[in-house]
Amino acid sequence: MNNSLSQALKQIKPLDKKAMEAARARQDELTKPRGSLGRLEELSIKIAGIRGEIIPHFEHKAIVTMAADHGVVSEGVTLYPQEVTRQMVFNFLSGGAGINVLARFIGARVIVVDMGVIGGFEPYPDLICKMVDFGTKNMTKGPAMTRQQALDAIEGGIEVIEAEIAKGLDIIGTGDMGIGNTTASSAICAAIMGEPVEKLTGRGEGLNDEQLEHKIKVVQEALEFNKPDPGDPIDVLSKVGGFEIGGLAGVMIGAAAQHIPVVIDGFISSAAALIAVQLAPGLKDYLIAAHLSAESGHRVLLEYLGLTPLLNLEMRLGEGTGAALGMAIVEAAVRTLAEMATFGEARVSKEKH
Repeated sequence: MNNSLSQALKQIKPLDKKAMEAARARQDELTKPRGSLGRLEELSIKIAGIRGEIIPHFEHKAIVTMAADHGVVSEGVTLYPQEVTRQMVFNFLSGGAGINVLARFIGARVIVVDMGVIGGFEPYPDLICKMVDFGTKNMTKGPAMTRQQALDAIEGGIEVIEAEIAKGLDIIGTGDMGIGNTTASSAICAAIMGEPVEKLTGRGEGLNDEQLEHKIKVVQEALEFNKPDPGDPIDVLSKVGGFEIGGLAGVMIGAAAQHIPVVIDGFISSAAALIAVQLAPGLKDYLIAAHLSAESGHRVLLEYLGLTPLLNLEMRLGEGTGAALGMAIVEAAVRTLAEMATFGEARVSKEKH
């Protein structure tokens, strides 16, 4: 295991119970019936525990969108050509994608990372290069990547988060771009969770019934050929994963090590979370599921992780779009904790006991 990965894993600590108790006590003193803000109250208390602050603030917000290509695309599992991954990176950089719009809306910066896009890119001011290789190999013919490449992808994600913390970072959202990555995510989930492939494999960009059957068959072939070890998340990632999935797992690990809450997007980000939580079970407490994706396996995956999504908008775009909306709700939660008056401050009578 790489040094920075092992070091980050050691730094992931339980949530700060004293901060959570103090935040809960403050919630009970705010001018409202106890519990009347529902999950917003619990969210604010959780964030207090993650940050180790009774009243957290989100001055620096960011969404990290990681991109990489997948060799399994050659098996015909997607409606879009592989070059769309590269084209969408340019769209992110020019500010024209869905994630750019929603990030501007919530006041978050977008961090675009090339984890392994075919062809690579010339140096670009707003593009971070953590390329592991020019896309993964076709996982139906052998491992998607080597074990060292899987570790390098996770390490790359940790390095990205460490650099962003130096700029100022209070909360991070995760997003992805990679044609074919729902296929890899389904394979990861089936390998670790032991659920039937058809239960975890969805239509991606909109496959019809025949195309979906073919995609399910491809995932099964990849699992049968590679036989990933469900007890070894690095083995699973290397055999049926993707570079951006490993990178996002690294982002989550790096963030949790530095007490930064992570708002995860949809199915691909949740597959990355599955890898990360297998490596560090305590990391689950640092994760917030933004939404329930329209991708069929996402509900099963979130239930396995024990995470309840904040939203259900039938979204399946990726990029971090759901994470951006989820982040807005998380910020609303902490602002109510910080800015609402207490009964004493407002001179409002409390409930009778």
